[in-house]
Amino acid sequence: MQIRSDSFRNNTRIPAEFAFGKPGDAGEPCVLSANRNPQLAWSGAPPATQSFALVCIDGDVPSRGDDVNQQGRSVPVDLPRVDFAHWLMIDIPAHCSAIAAGACSDGIAAHGKRVPQGPAGSRQGRNDYTGWFASDPGMAGDYLGYDGPCPPWNDALLHRYRFRVYALDVARLDLPQMFGWAELQNALRGHVLDEAEIIGTYSLNPTVSRV
Repeated sequence: MQIRSDSFRNNTRIPAEFAFGKPGDAGEPCVLSANRNPQLAWSGAPPATQSFALVCIDGDVPSRGDDVNQQGRSVPVDLPRVDFAHWLMIDIPAHCSAIAAGACSDGIAAHGKRVPQGPAGSRQGRNDYTGWFASDPGMAGDYLGYDGPCPPWNDALLHRYRFRVYALDVARLDLPQMFGWAELQNALRGHVLDEAEIIGTYSLNPTVSRV
């Protein structure tokens, strides 16, 4: 299988319009951005494919929050990193081979999107902004669908966002309406016929290379 995007090239920077946060015009380290989903298209799925699953995972999230977004401090490159799910979509019909830019997310919804848009019949899981905003009364809620990059603005590491599509041998995965990345990984086991990945990069730290 192959996956591509008209919104960014593999291993290059994701434009700010597809991010949750961006540097402010007045020098602010981070302000809210357009939060549109990027365009994605895939091809070469096996003939036996009955559905697709699509995810966006940032595997470069700090494992500790001590230094995150703290003035005068920096999140070191060598800090162990963990996964942060930005998008989990399942039960995408086998005839679907593309997602248009902004078709599933076009803006930020405080407390999370209630009914995110997507291909007919598809379902979208809970992304990890759900946990990130859990203690913020103004933003707390279940964040479903796509919410884009917003890495710590003082992180010394360039974050990589892995958009991965899975061709599956089932039309519907056995998952509840509210599911997360751990549950999806378990449900995928034994059902993946093929997969493809494209990587975009992003940083809010002006000292980090903007590849």
